[in-house]
Amino acid sequence: MKPINIINAIELQRPKLRKSELKVADHILKQPEKVIHLRIVDLAQQAGVSEPTVVRFFRAIGCDGFQEFKVLLAQHVANNPSYKEFSLNEHDSAREYTIKVFDSAIDTLTKVRDSLDTRAIEAAISALQKAGRVEFYGFGGSSSVATDAQHKFFRLQIPSSAHSDPHIQAMSAMSLKPGDVVVAISQSGRTQALIDAMGLVKEAGATIIGLAPSNTPVALRCDIPLHIDVKEDIEKYTPLPSRMAHMAVMDILAVGVSRAKGPAISEHLQKIHRGLQSLRQLDDR
Repeated sequence: MKPINIINAIELQRPKLRKSELKVADHILKQPEKVIHLRIVDLAQQAGVSEPTVVRFFRAIGCDGFQEFKVLLAQHVANNPSYKEFSLNEHDSAREYTIKVFDSAIDTLTKVRDSLDTRAIEAAISALQKAGRVEFYGFGGSSSVATDAQHKFFRLQIPSSAHSDPHIQAMSAMSLKPGDVVVAISQSGRTQALIDAMGLVKEAGATIIGLAPSNTPVALRCDIPLHIDVKEDIEKYTPLPSRMAHMAVMDILAVGVSRAKGPAISEHLQKIHRGLQSLRQLDDR
């Protein structure tokens, strides 16, 4: 299957590339709008590699050759705004950092959207729809995603709960059975307490859906991994676009489960909506 977003395909393949191929990748990522006008010999020369290395690079990212790569790159440049990496400076006005925050979120959501494996999405929706019980596990920033997801899924008449305490997660995991589902949420994919809880879930025979970066311990231990690869600067305060991406993926799963359940769930949601009207303040007339 050809990559939908060629830039994202390059970023996802970087850990698997050879050193010489990495030179090609880095050169393209720095100036994609200029690379579309190059010949293959120019690209090789500017990246400091041989032409055969460039050809191997194209194959590594799923392209048949240079012309197909240029077409996909040109489409990306034409269809995607050129957002710069999020960075603040002391001279930014409120308008400037407002625009930067929104641009960072839009860029992240677009990249994650284009990289999602829809077959994995369909498998996750099927498991959730059939689940006798769904538990959401997350720590730190991921705990708010877990809580929000639990709110979505219990409204879909699926017994569900969210846990951010390692001891509660352990007890939850040990009480599961085959047919139950755990959704493990991690922005780093390396939280040891979460990995430990996942081990207990495996022992119980339940299914694990994971929202985590690719090639991380959490992603590799899932039955159904949903890879969310987002670069973040954790050394200073910046927005957490991965949290928004995780929530968006949870919305996708909730929409899929709702559709799979059919008209009955729509009637149930309308009933809830009507019931909540009495708890809301009426407009003054």
